[in-house]
Amino acid sequence: MKQKEDITAKVLENLKFGSLNTIQNAMISNDLKANNIVLLAPTGSGKTVAFLLPLLHQLNTKTTGVQALILVPSRELGLQIEQVFRSMGSGFKVNCCYGGHPMKTEKNNFTEPPVVLIGTPGRIAAHIKRGSFDPETVHLLVLDEFDKSLDLGFSDDMSNIISQLPNIKKRILTSATPAVEIPTFSGVTNPVTLNFLSEEERPNIVIKAVRAKETDKLEILIRLVCHLGNESTLVFCNHREAVDRISELLSEEGVVHDTFHGGLEQDERERALLKFRNGSHNILITTDLASRGLDIPEIRNIIHYQGASTEEVFIHRNGRTARMKAEGTSWLVLSEKESIPNFLTISPEFVNLPDLIRLPDSPQWITLYIGAGKKDKISKTDIVGFLIQKGNLQKEDVGLITVLDGASFVAINRSKIRKVVSDIKEEKIKNKKVRIAISE
Repeated sequence: MKQKEDITAKVLENLKFGSLNTIQNAMISNDLKANNIVLLAPTGSGKTVAFLLPLLHQLNTKTTGVQALILVPSRELGLQIEQVFRSMGSGFKVNCCYGGHPMKTEKNNFTEPPVVLIGTPGRIAAHIKRGSFDPETVHLLVLDEFDKSLDLGFSDDMSNIISQLPNIKKRILTSATPAVEIPTFSGVTNPVTLNFLSEEERPNIVIKAVRAKETDKLEILIRLVCHLGNESTLVFCNHREAVDRISELLSEEGVVHDTFHGGLEQDERERALLKFRNGSHNILITTDLASRGLDIPEIRNIIHYQGASTEEVFIHRNGRTARMKAEGTSWLVLSEKESIPNFLTISPEFVNLPDLIRLPDSPQWITLYIGAGKKDKISKTDIVGFLIQKGNLQKEDVGLITVLDGASFVAINRSKIRKVVSDIKEEKIKNKKVRIAISE
């Protein structure tokens, strides 16, 4: 028990948490009581740390091979869990595998197997088939947002994977949706269900609406975006064509933003999320691909440019804001004759936007690309030191740093970026000359 308390204390310190929240404490207190746990918790409630801590308590430093397997519905969610686990500072190796990531790179990472393996069902099934790792060493299984994985058609892959894990001792299933049916192939029987989807746990969201004078809603959307200024905002559309159309119009107006949908290449999507998190742009135009599994706690506004098809979709879109007890606003953009969705139990507050608008200021930050990452033994500390010593920056001019396998991305004070690039373009980082440029 003392060892687990020490581990938890270390994690809190590394994550800069003052204490565990209700959900995290509940998971830890039920860790020893149940081998099967179903965690129902709203997005942004801290559920990632809630299921990682029990796993961490049961990892063995003397055991080789993959001990914990975490299956996720999307590569974005997997990468976020990987980042959280690294931030916990456990010292255990973790890897994330997903489609669109080079199979050769992932295969090489199994030369020294990770203790914690995160991945999408299709890619993990492919690695098991190739013999990349020994599934018999896995004794901890997490199906994060398992209902979403089922919705996306991963049932066969998940069933195949779990059937080849003969030594599972603990299974954790998580969902942000109530009344979900647990699939038989999960092996979960008589679980302890921790349900935090109560009224009290619902996010503090105000619902407002704006109405266009005609059928075309683009003009009122632009006015709303300008009205919100530099507040972090997600604009949801039902089709990627609408995303691209809005993006084109915002670009013509000179509004800094980015897009996120399934038609983009994986590295484009990852960069869009990375820049949204680090504040290089405050507006992300997206399809419902971003309605679940994105851990961006500071989103202030959700704009439904095109209405959610169901109440569940509406709830998941809104789940991107008002996280961790913060406040948020959900905006409906309606055409002249468009009705309020039937599933809304409260009437939104209609807002009259001013006729004269001012374009949002450019964000404080802009992203710098550095062509070196984890495989080059580059750390965040190395990057900060390099930028201060060679780029003549102050600490407050350096924002969020993300270090990936082969590259790093740094938020830099926008007013300093041109001079920084000029100062460091011929410099070496850790005695290595790498490409450095503003990330487009």
